[in-house]
Amino acid sequence: MISAIRKLGPGLLFAGAAIGVSHLVQSTRAGADFGFGLLWALILSNLFKYPFFLFGPKYSLATGESLLDGYYKLGKYVLLIYLFLALITMFTIQSAVTIVTAGLAIELFGITTNITIWAFLIIFLCLLILLIGRYKLLDNLMKFVIILLTISTLLAVLFAGINSTNEFELTQVFPKETLSIAFLVAFMGWMPAPLDISIWQSIWTLEKKKKEKKINEKEIIFDFNIGYITTIILGVCFIALGSFVMYNSGETFSNQGGEFAKQLINLYTDSIGNEVFLIIAIAAFTTMFSTTITCLDASPRTMEKTFSLLGINKIANYNLWIIILAIGTLSIFAFFMSEMGLLVKIATILSFITAPFYAFVNFKLINSKHTPKENRPSKAINILSVMGLIFLTCFTVWYLTIL
Repeated sequence: MISAIRKLGPGLLFAGAAIGVSHLVQSTRAGADFGFGLLWALILSNLFKYPFFLFGPKYSLATGESLLDGYYKLGKYVLLIYLFLALITMFTIQSAVTIVTAGLAIELFGITTNITIWAFLIIFLCLLILLIGRYKLLDNLMKFVIILLTISTLLAVLFAGINSTNEFELTQVFPKETLSIAFLVAFMGWMPAPLDISIWQSIWTLEKKKKEKKINEKEIIFDFNIGYITTIILGVCFIALGSFVMYNSGETFSNQGGEFAKQLINLYTDSIGNEVFLIIAIAAFTTMFSTTITCLDASPRTMEKTFSLLGINKIANYNLWIIILAIGTLSIFAFFMSEMGLLVKIATILSFITAPFYAFVNFKLINSKHTPKENRPSKAINILSVMGLIFLTCFTVWYLTIL
């Protein structure tokens, strides 16, 4: 059992990056506002995005390269498009996850209610961990965090279901009002995660191969599937938690980071009891902290690799980009402060709109001459991929036409 857990790595890093804003924020809001009515959106998003996330570790295992190397082989223009999209989203995404983490830190530690100070402290701590420990420390930390959150969330849902007075309804709804449609798109944009995390996954897979010389494809794919299934289960759990405790209660989630964190933790304590406050607060904080640190690690890695492939070696440096990302994130706080709702909405909608690009490029690459024939997807996965491309593209075009 212990040896099996030890072998897990990139899949749990994926889960750590995914189980954050999309789950703690968006899924609980979905449950609170729509009950179980948006369960269809969660299921379809996870189903149709699955192949494109899978192609990340699959390509890396087959070629020994990251997806970014593959993008460059498809054409320099593909890598340049990725670079443009990454630069306009990385700071917003990092700010969105950091502001939620800072809000939870206020609730847990209570030293100061200034969310900007907490953001600075969190980013600084993440910098120290990543610059000193790098992948090995991140890999080991994630196993503890995901297990803790999973157990506490399952317990919270169980007790919330037992104590809930709300009628259990599985009637599915499709929002029609503009604000509700915007929420739906935001919810699906980060469910289970933005598609560019497939690139992070490919890089983490290569890091895992360096660490575990004997690891094989079956173990890596199994690891990925464990992480992916975990994100789906917890997504459903957070919808259930929001539905059981807040649906039809007249309460709504605050857009203020500190207040939202308090409401989120109350979802657990109201279900299980106040005596578990500390455990729940730690679980929620460590979950968002894991998302913050994985994002802060992954984006600089992709920037380093991208500029290296483009031959711009002067700025192809991990340490340089992690500092740039940290400074950029903290600068955004000067403008947005504690307006978590707006920041999260911007980040998630941007992720949804850019999803068709990553889906198409990943699909094209894994089926191209750059991937050995024996490592290309099965017919079933390719059919699911085409369905996913149609789903993501149609939803994006539809949303852009109603703006």
